[in-house]
This record gives sequence, C-alpha cells and structure tokens, in this order.
Amino acid sequence: MSRAGIGAVLVRAEVLILEPNRTQIATLAAKHRLPAMYPWRFYVDVGGLMSYAESVPAFHHRSATYVDRILKGAKPAELPVEQPAQFELVVSLKAARALALTIPPSFLLRADQVIE
Repeated sequence: MSRAGIGAVLVRAEVLILEPNRTQIATLAAKHRLPAMYPWRFYVDVGGLMSYAESVPAFHHRSATYVDRILKGAKPAELPVEQPAQFELVVSLKAARALALTIPPSFLLRADQVIE
C-alpha cells in the first residue's frame, strides 16, 4: 500500500482474519507510516493510531440481556434485531507522533479516550 501511494488505511472488522494478527497489522501500518483507523480499541492498545467502534462493554451487556431473555423462554427468532447505540473513539498520541501527525484539539475533545 505504501508503494502504491495509499495515504491512510481503514481496517475492517473481520474477526477470523484480523483478531489473531492485530499486533502484526498495527505494527506493519506503523512501519510503513500508514495512518490507520481500526474496528476495535485493542488495536490502539498494541500501537494503532485510532479506533472507532461499538463500545465492547455495552455490546456484552446487550448480549447478556438477550441470553437472559432466551433462558426465560423467549424465542430467538422473535427477538428484535438491535444496532449498536454506544460507540467509542480512542486515539493514541504516541502513534500520532510516530507518524508525524498533529491531531486537532477539537478532535481530541470528542474522543472517549486519548492514550498518551
């Protein structure tokens, strides 16, 4: 991608492919100086620039609510389909500095977490 002149990368949420390789993916993006946005915050925890995704605790809470309803006799096919309602923006200033990027203060104010 860097040879092709790609300026940034948006990494999609493909659990079976990405999850086992998250550190390698974030490391390669940083090595090739490609700013990347990831589908989950744990990519930022291993060196990625930023993530914007559904809140994992909120997801687990909603999942537990569905399990509870099913265990109480609800039919899964009759439960409503829900979309995420709570999202998190996580930004790594360390990764931004390594990429020689300046993140605008107005953007940082909107972040749920800024990692130094």
